[in-house]
Amino acid sequence: MSEDKTRSIHEEENLGAVFEPRLVKRLLTYLKPYRLRVFISVFLLLVIAAAEQLGPYLTKVALDDYIVPGDFNGLVLIVVLYFVLYLVLAFARIGQALLTGWVGEKVMYDIRKEVFAHLQRQTLTYFDRNPVGRLVTRATNDVQTLSEIFSSGIVVVFGDVFMLIMIIVAMLLLNWQLAIVAVAVVPFVVWATFFFRRRLRDAFREVRVQTAAVNSFLQEHLSGIRIVQLFTHEKSTARSFAGVNDSLRSGHLWTVNLFSVFFPVLEILSAVAVAMIILRGGNMTLTDAISIGTLIAFLQYVERFFRPIRELAEKWNIFQSGMASAERVFDLLDTEPAIVESSSPISLPALSGHIEFEDVHFSYNDYGEEVLKGIDFIIEPGETIALVGATGAGKTTIINLLGRFYDATSGKVKLDGINVRDLDQDDLHRDLAYVSQDIFLFSGTIRNNIALGDDFTDEQIQNAAERVHADSFIKRLPSGYDEPVTERGGTLSTGQRQLLSFARAMVRDPKVLVLDEATSSVDPETEAHIQDALKVMMKDRTSIIVAHRLSTVQRADKILVMHKGCLREMGTHAELLKKRGIYWRLFELQYKRVA
Repeated sequence: MSEDKTRSIHEEENLGAVFEPRLVKRLLTYLKPYRLRVFISVFLLLVIAAAEQLGPYLTKVALDDYIVPGDFNGLVLIVVLYFVLYLVLAFARIGQALLTGWVGEKVMYDIRKEVFAHLQRQTLTYFDRNPVGRLVTRATNDVQTLSEIFSSGIVVVFGDVFMLIMIIVAMLLLNWQLAIVAVAVVPFVVWATFFFRRRLRDAFREVRVQTAAVNSFLQEHLSGIRIVQLFTHEKSTARSFAGVNDSLRSGHLWTVNLFSVFFPVLEILSAVAVAMIILRGGNMTLTDAISIGTLIAFLQYVERFFRPIRELAEKWNIFQSGMASAERVFDLLDTEPAIVESSSPISLPALSGHIEFEDVHFSYNDYGEEVLKGIDFIIEPGETIALVGATGAGKTTIINLLGRFYDATSGKVKLDGINVRDLDQDDLHRDLAYVSQDIFLFSGTIRNNIALGDDFTDEQIQNAAERVHADSFIKRLPSGYDEPVTERGGTLSTGQRQLLSFARAMVRDPKVLVLDEATSSVDPETEAHIQDALKVMMKDRTSIIVAHRLSTVQRADKILVMHKGCLREMGTHAELLKKRGIYWRLFELQYKRVA
C-alpha cells in the first residue's frame, strides 16, 4: 500500500474522544423501534440482579438455621427454594440473552441498510477520495461492532450496575463492617480500570486502522489480480501484504497483552478482598460477633461483587471500540452527497433529447487545472454526434457532466432546455443509457444483468438481445438466459460482455444513447455485428459516440474535436478533413499507422 494511502487512512482514523454523549444519544435512537423488547430486557436484568442476591442469603439460612441445629426437613425446604430460584434465573437469563441478541442484530441490519443506501447516493467524487476497502470496513466490521454495543453493551451495562448496587446493599444489610472491608479495594480497581482503559482505547483504534488498511489492500490487489499475474508481481505484492498484515497482527497482540495483564490484576485485587474478609470475618466468627453462615454468605457476595466489575471492564472495552466505530459510521452517514437533488426537481415525462452546453467549465477539485474550458455546443434531437480527441482531452468528462455524475464548475448543461441540476435525477438516468469500454457485470444470471432488477418481460429482454446480436451466443450457453454469471463476468469473453451491455441499454429504449469507446475492445467480426445493431439503436434518438478510432465516427452528423479541454473543431467528417486541422492530423496518424 502506498505511503499516501496509508497516511490518509490514519488521518481518517485519528478521531476525537472515545466516549461522547452525542454518539450515545444518536445510537439510542436506533432502539426506538424495538423499545418494548428493550424494556423487557432491562426488566429481566433487574429481576436477575435482585434474584442473584437471594442465593448467598439462602446459604446463610441453611447453615445457621438448619445445618447447625440439625433440622433436615427445613434444610430440604431451603434446597427446594434454591433450586426454584436458579430455575427462574436460568429462564430469565435465556429470555434476556435472546432479546438483547435479537435487538443487536436488528439494529445492525438497520444501520447496515442505511449505510449502503447512503453510499449509493454518493457521487463519483466521494468514491474517488475513499478506497472501496475502507467503505467495506465501515459497512461490515464497524457495523458489527455497533451490534455488540447493543447486544453486550448498552443494555447489559444497566444490569451490571444494578447488580453492583444490589450486592453492596445486601452486604451492608448483612454486616456493615465486613462490607467496608470488601469495598476497600474498589479504588484500586477503579485506578487499574482507567489505567488500562486509556491504553486499550489506543490499541482498539490501531486495530481498526490496520483492519481498514488490510481490507483496502485486498480489495485493490484482488480486483487487479490480472495485472499482478501478468507482470509477475506476486512476490512483491505478497511482501507488501505481509507488511500490512503484520501491522494488524501487532495491533491485535497489543490488545491481547493488555488483557492478559488487566484481568489477572483484577483477580489479584479480588483475592486480596477475599483474604481480608476471611481474616476479619474469621476473627469475628471466633468471637461470636457473626455466625459462620454470615461469613460464608459474605464470601459469596464478595466473589459476586467482582464479577460485574470484571464484566463492566469488558463492556467498557466493547463500548470504547464501539464508540470509535460509531464515529466512523456516523461520519460516513453525515457526509452529504456532492450532487444534491433540487428541492423542486423537474420531471420530464417525454424527453426529446435536445442537449446544450453553455460556456461549461469544469475542474475535479478547487485547486486543480480546468479539465473543460468554455465548452459550447448544441445537439438536436435524434442527431448523432461524435467526441474525438487525444486521451485527457475532456471527452468522458463531458459525458459525466451530462449524466450529472459531476456538476459543472460554471456554465450550464441543459437537456430539453432545462439545466440538468434542476431535473429529477432518476428521470435523467432513466432516459440516458451509457455503454462504456469497461463493462461491469454483476454476479447472477444473464437475464439479471440485462434487466438490472427492473420489471422487463422475458420477451423484452430477448428482443433487446436479438437486436444487438447477443441472442446468438446466449442461446448457445447451457442455461441460456439463466446462465450464471460470475463476478465481473469472468467466464464471458470481452465481446460477449460488450454485447450484453448493448442489450442492457437497448431494453430500456433510452432517449439519449452514450457510447464511450464501446467498440474498442471487440474483434472485427463482433464489431460488425455491433455496427449493425448501432444503426437500429441510434435511430430516432440522440446519440453521442466517444471514440479514439475515427473509423467508428465517420457517419456521425457532427464531430466535436476536443483538445486540452477546449472544443477546437466541429463539423462533419468531410468538413473537418477539408480544414486540415487537428481532426485531419488525427485521421492521418491513424490511417498511416494502419497502413
